[in-house]
Amino acid sequence: MSDLRLDKTEVFDFDEFANHLLEQGLQSSPSEIHGCLTGLLASGAPVEAEFALVALSDVLDLNVHGELASQAMELYTVTSAALLNEEFDFHPLLPDDETDITERTGALAGWCSGFLGGMAQGAATGSESAAKLSKDSRDILKDIEAFTQAGEDGEEADEEESEEAYFEIAEYLRFAVLNIHMDNQAV
Repeated sequence: MSDLRLDKTEVFDFDEFANHLLEQGLQSSPSEIHGCLTGLLASGAPVEAEFALVALSDVLDLNVHGELASQAMELYTVTSAALLNEEFDFHPLLPDDETDITERTGALAGWCSGFLGGMAQGAATGSESAAKLSKDSRDILKDIEAFTQAGEDGEEADEEESEEAYFEIAEYLRFAVLNIHMDNQAV
């Protein structure tokens, strides 16, 4: 079902998770869901796995059940552990490098959108730390908001440049999210 090694980018198999979503007739991507769960955790939301299901329903209007619900709760738990890991093993759940750059860019934009929704939900559910973000964290959120538009400029870019930009944004997100999470832990 999943690979729980926190030292790997792919904590869960992206395609398998996507297939479970399709089986339940859901149009959300694994990236958007992971972004949402990560945003919740970064906002200081409770770490209990059941909270993930309530939040997915509230933020993304997803009512998951069965194996998918178990996977979502496990993803929430594993993400929480990754955010707290001293070795900075957190990675956004994105398609593998064999996937077309256009699809990966869309997934990255969806991850960012989900993250912002999760952060907003965390703030709305009473997370005091999300309301007291540092200036650096607020600036990071502005960057993440800009990333929600990734790939929408309509211009054809050089594939090598696109790959490089994608990698840089994904790496930026890794550490930016860790900074927001640590910022909220300090409050």
